[in-house]
Amino acid sequence: MTDTTLSPTTPALAASSDPLRRAADAVRVLAMDGVQKANSGHPGMPMGMADAAVVLWTRFLKHNPADPHWPDRDRFVLSAGHGSMLLYSLLHLTGYDLPLAELKRFRQWGSKTPGHPEHGLTPGVETTSGPLGQGIANAVGMALAERWLAGRFNRSGFDVVNHYTYVIASDGDLMEGVSHEACSLAGHLGLGKLIVLYDDNGISIDGPTALSFSEDVLARFQAYGWHTRRVAGHDHAAVEAALCAAQTETARPSFIACKTHIGFGSPNRQDSNKAHGEPLGADEVRLVKERFGWPPEAEFHIPDEVRAAMRQSGAEGTDRQRGWNILFARYDEAYPDLAADFRRAMSGELPSGWDAAWPTFPADKPLATRAASGAVLDAIAPRLPTLISGSADLTPSNNTRPKNEKPLTCDNFTGRYIHFGVREHGMGSILNGLALHGGLRPCGGTFLVFADYMRPAIRMAAIMNLPVVFIFTHDSIGLGEDGPTHQPVEHLTSLRAIPNLFVFRPADAAETAAGWRVALERRHGPTVLALTRQAVPVLDRDTSGAARGAYVLADPSTSSSTSSGRRLRASDPQAILIAIGSEVHIALEAQNLLAAQGVRARVVSMPCRELFEAQTADYRESVLPAHVRARVAVEAGVTLGWGRYVGLDGAAIGLDRFGASAPYQVLYRELGLTAAAVAEAALRLSRQADRVQSR
Repeated sequence: MTDTTLSPTTPALAASSDPLRRAADAVRVLAMDGVQKANSGHPGMPMGMADAAVVLWTRFLKHNPADPHWPDRDRFVLSAGHGSMLLYSLLHLTGYDLPLAELKRFRQWGSKTPGHPEHGLTPGVETTSGPLGQGIANAVGMALAERWLAGRFNRSGFDVVNHYTYVIASDGDLMEGVSHEACSLAGHLGLGKLIVLYDDNGISIDGPTALSFSEDVLARFQAYGWHTRRVAGHDHAAVEAALCAAQTETARPSFIACKTHIGFGSPNRQDSNKAHGEPLGADEVRLVKERFGWPPEAEFHIPDEVRAAMRQSGAEGTDRQRGWNILFARYDEAYPDLAADFRRAMSGELPSGWDAAWPTFPADKPLATRAASGAVLDAIAPRLPTLISGSADLTPSNNTRPKNEKPLTCDNFTGRYIHFGVREHGMGSILNGLALHGGLRPCGGTFLVFADYMRPAIRMAAIMNLPVVFIFTHDSIGLGEDGPTHQPVEHLTSLRAIPNLFVFRPADAAETAAGWRVALERRHGPTVLALTRQAVPVLDRDTSGAARGAYVLADPSTSSSTSSGRRLRASDPQAILIAIGSEVHIALEAQNLLAAQGVRARVVSMPCRELFEAQTADYRESVLPAHVRARVAVEAGVTLGWGRYVGLDGAAIGLDRFGASAPYQVLYRELGLTAAAVAEAALRLSRQADRVQSR
């Protein structure tokens, strides 16, 4: 088939006898009808990429609609997630558990066909895409996971891990910076089983991409180290030949620019930004159907021969998986330990004894929590063989490379440490891709202040319930002399605003170990570990309460009386000091200052608000009894959010300003983060409470 450009003067087309063209037209019609019925959506991209997508799905994609979780399936990522009706149409046509009724409920409450694809909701959707650039970066992680798992588990004659990662990407994906970061690393690592189909239609929401985008995209990817090719995107033979060439290229990822027409077949919307993000309109939909030889009044019409052919292409996956199952059974006989490890890795279970060498930390020597985190990694890495760690060019600072672990390189994919380079956003999205693929437990590090660079990836991990561990060191003004550009003051509060994200900021080495246990045992969401640069004392106590998010660290040890004469027990403090991270030690100092003035204060360590909120009301009351209203929170960050815990009668001591460049001890003193300031606030509040009670 040759590239066909339809214009307003093109005569009506008879129904094509080409099976691939008929299948592509079915996808186009389903996409048009879905968007039209919903009265919102993006019809243009599915109409333009239907030809290339049908070639991929019927001639190349290894998948089994009857088992969307088959470990050795090819991964397909629709990075241009706004074109979701393309994916939903393909899933339905090839036999996934996505009835036509769901396509008719596109973008509606409770449907399996939301506006952008959502991982875990719709069978066959490999990642949640829509924020442009995220999908293609996730795909780099998936391809990296395939390559690493193949190196770990494959043996001669037993390629139990042997699949491709395919992507459909848009102009917008390639404009986003995260795609540059991830694709640069993919080329550097030589991920030969990563194949991208680029929907090169020259149109974005504002109009022609030439308004803002004039680079030579193929030259850019060639510079990254990719194999590239340009084809007519509506020419099935050309697309097929390009995909065959991409599969034979084993040393480089492949990038195929498919020149397409957005809104292909639409007399008045083709090649216009009007086809991008709005329904074509009933009259235009009818005209398109007439051109394709489709019943003009029928909605969601699928010819019987198209349905049969597409279902047959999907059913072939059952036979391919059956062959893989036979291979794996032989593998199990030849390598039973490896087979057991593979099944466990793909299930996400932690191996038995993974924490057998769990580190302990003596209380006689202060230790930075980033160093404690490194010690935990050293201890668990030998017993957790699918743990993959890395850093965005801050390895010595983040302490993310376990001892004796080799880096992962293009020449050695058995390494378990990834040097991501200065690519924080790309790192976050690639970590998500590793987790999405399955079989790996990924973690990666940078400075907390750079969490802003990768926030979209952190948010996507939370949306997708991915057990990724984000390690952020240099967590406060405690990093000292680098100054306000590197001192995070608003970042912890910002991260805590993301639903389903655990933000764990430990007070010392012991709580750091507790945080790691929480992160690794968590199966349905990401965890942030926010760690100090500066050394902090290691406290001698039971840290089991840290796994509950907050606990009583220190209660006053003797009884006393208030000014109103009411006798107090050890469990009945006059004031509560709530602290997180390195500021816990300030609160402990303040407790002693208050005791000297006859004020009984409880110190609560709250390393993870999200965990604390998940506890029972009785437990929360036992830690923060409602009748104690004299409460002071202290954290080296903005005070926004602390009102939830201190109430209208309490106070929060923090930093509602940026930091400065100086030794950290000076910064804490000059910026008012001192034990004296905490004690003064608690004393004032407790006296106010006493006056109220004495009335």
